[in-house]
Amino acid sequence: MTTAHHHSIHPLDDALALTSAAPGQYEGRTTPAYWNMVGPFGGVTAATLLQAVLQHPDLLGEPLSLTVNYAGALTQGPFTLQATPVRTNRSTQHWTLSVLQPDAEGAPVVTTTATVVTAARRETWGAADTPMPFVPAPAQCKAIPPAFPVEWLRRYEMRPVAGSLPAQWDGGGESSLSQLWMRDAPARPLDFCALAAMADIFFPRVWLRRARQVPAGTVSITVYFHAGSALLAQTGAGYLLGQARAQEFRNGFFDQAAQLWNEAGALLATSHQIVYYKE
Repeated sequence: MTTAHHHSIHPLDDALALTSAAPGQYEGRTTPAYWNMVGPFGGVTAATLLQAVLQHPDLLGEPLSLTVNYAGALTQGPFTLQATPVRTNRSTQHWTLSVLQPDAEGAPVVTTTATVVTAARRETWGAADTPMPFVPAPAQCKAIPPAFPVEWLRRYEMRPVAGSLPAQWDGGGESSLSQLWMRDAPARPLDFCALAAMADIFFPRVWLRRARQVPAGTVSITVYFHAGSALLAQTGAGYLLGQARAQEFRNGFFDQAAQLWNEAGALLATSHQIVYYKE
């Protein structure tokens, strides 16, 4: 009996592919698999920036935090990514990054900036002050098809628990809280880049709170990694429970706080973002 071996690359690994001619200087390209309405899914852009740090020969430790500022939309095609370790301490390393694409005249223009902090983690006392909510298991929650005809939504399996998109866009929303089980599609063992991308998986909170589909887009997102690579390996290709809610909507911007737990209840990452919305 023979077993077929599939060597096709996962769509996320394809999107994260970077070549480097010199340390800190990378070339990448957008991929159709993670395309959003305008530009790529912001989560995969964040993951690509993190990938550059993880590939850098001077890397110290593992990711602790990632902040991405979306200055402008990436256009389809190649881009240049710059990653610089600006300071390395005994336990932490601090990075600045930028993504550039040529403008209509061919001059390089910054589309995205980022900072990353990596750290050498050490065993210490710890505690979990934000336990995973009691929710039905993934198998008890129905997987939903993509809510919109954008390609990146097909890259994730989503099983809502609470706070799905409004059934009617009638302005009658009451809460911005969403909970859902999620994982890559096809399933893929969890790593830091996949976790960073999933931290941005939630639809705009203003859509849920107002039950109106107003234009909205992330301006800046920060992801804090509470798990090390060993805990990510234990999580494997299992589901993550994501929870997101806004705290304030005001003057064209709102925030979003999110948490991501594995099925065993370990908090893997938290994130905050500030989002633009238009009336």
